[in-house]
Amino acid sequence: MPLARPLSAAECRLALVLAMDVSSSVDAAEDALQRGGLASALLAPEVEAALFAGDLPVALAAFEWSGRYNHEILVDWTLIDSPETLQGVARSIGSSTRSHDEFPTAIGYALGFAAGLLDRGPACLHQTVDLAGDGENNEGFAPSRAYANFAFADVVVNGLAIDVAGTEAEISLANYYRNEVIRGPGAFVEVARGFEDYERAMRRKLERELRPRVIGRAPEPSGPGHPG
Repeated sequence: MPLARPLSAAECRLALVLAMDVSSSVDAAEDALQRGGLASALLAPEVEAALFAGDLPVALAAFEWSGRYNHEILVDWTLIDSPETLQGVARSIGSSTRSHDEFPTAIGYALGFAAGLLDRGPACLHQTVDLAGDGENNEGFAPSRAYANFAFADVVVNGLAIDVAGTEAEISLANYYRNEVIRGPGAFVEVARGFEDYERAMRRKLERELRPRVIGRAPEPSGPGHPG
């Protein structure tokens, strides 16, 4: 169900923004693999288990991005409080159609748009942006400018680097995402080896970032005098 009002922090544990690259380097077949892959990854048993593992639900929004001003929301903020709601979100993403196919790769602007989504979204315990792309920023301000000018202080940004040109390009793009895109405690990069590998990589990434976080838990004592 779409959220009509921000939730209190006690009502959701994670606000997750999914950002899909539809820049001109992504052709129609690759775009279809992304949409179908993200939809399938959301419904994978391990991802569904991670989603519903905590005491509090997850809120999710998804958008596609390319050039400076080319952002289209695929799913607005939705509280994933049941398998039926999750299935509806997956259907919406899987059946969505591409808005643009002729614009460059403006990662900084995509991050700025994601920050705006988070700002008007639910006040969950944690906030994460999940940005996927097949190239480096080549239009507009850099990711570092986005981080300097938008509210990212308590936001984790993870990356999905989509390699489409072989091992050397894969290493280069993954390193770019590690050095320029991801941000925050525990942030990480997952690599898809081509768009055919998108679903597998997205499934791994979603499972990892959706696991409930354990906060403030002290290590259990061990050794002589302590049971267990």
